[in-house]
Amino acid sequence: MGEDNRGRKKEKAAESAASLINDGMVVGLGTGSTAEFVIRKICKRIKDEELELLGVPTSLRTEIMAIECSVPLTTLSEHSSLDLCIDGADQVDSQLNLIKGGWGSHTREKIVSYAAKKLIICVDEEKVVERLNKPVPLEVLPYAAKIVEKQVKEIGGMPILRIDGNRGGYFVTEHGNLVIDADFGVIRNPKEINGTLSSVVGSIEHGIFTNATEVHVGNEKGVKILKRD
Repeated sequence: MGEDNRGRKKEKAAESAASLINDGMVVGLGTGSTAEFVIRKICKRIKDEELELLGVPTSLRTEIMAIECSVPLTTLSEHSSLDLCIDGADQVDSQLNLIKGGWGSHTREKIVSYAAKKLIICVDEEKVVERLNKPVPLEVLPYAAKIVEKQVKEIGGMPILRIDGNRGGYFVTEHGNLVIDADFGVIRNPKEINGTLSSVVGSIEHGIFTNATEVHVGNEKGVKILKRD
C-alpha cells in the first residue's frame, strides 16, 4: 500500500512537470521510475493534443521506453541546446541541490541537464529533506576503482563499491564502468563537495547536481512546486 501511495505521488509530480512542455520543444528525458511516469504523460499529450516534440534520452532504458511510447527521439549531436530536461532525483535539499545516480545513469543525466535551459525535477515528498545525507554515486573507471576509493577516504567519505543485487557481482553502468557510493553523512555544503568530487582522478562523474531550476513535489493533496531563490 505504501509503494502504491508513493507511486501516485510520483505520478502527480510527473504530470505537473510534463505540463511544462510546449509544442516544438526539445526535451531531455531522465532515467528512473518517476521519469518513466513523465514519458507516459508525454505520450498521452502527443496522442491527445498532437503535440510535436523531440526527446533526448539519458539511458538505454529510457530510450527503449520512449520508442515503445512513440516519443520521437534525437541526440545532443543534433540538438546541443534543449528547452527542458525533466528527471527524478534520489534526494532534494531545501536549496534544491540534488543527489542522483540510484540507477547509475547520472553521467548522461548530468550532461543532458546542462544542455537544457531548465532542469525540472519531479519527486514524491519523501525525497525532500533539509540537508542531503544519502551516499553520493560516482561513476568510475574499473582500472581506477581503488585509487578513487583512496581519494574518497582522504576527503572524508566512506566508499562502497556498488553490487548489482539482481545479477550478482559489481554494478556496471551502460558505459562499462563501476559505481562507488561515497557516504559523507550529512552534506552541509553540497557545492563544496560538488567541486571536490569533480576533481577526483579516475571518476568520470558524480551524483551531486546543483543546477535544478524547479522541483515538482507530489503529495497527498497534489503538487507543490519549489523554485530556486
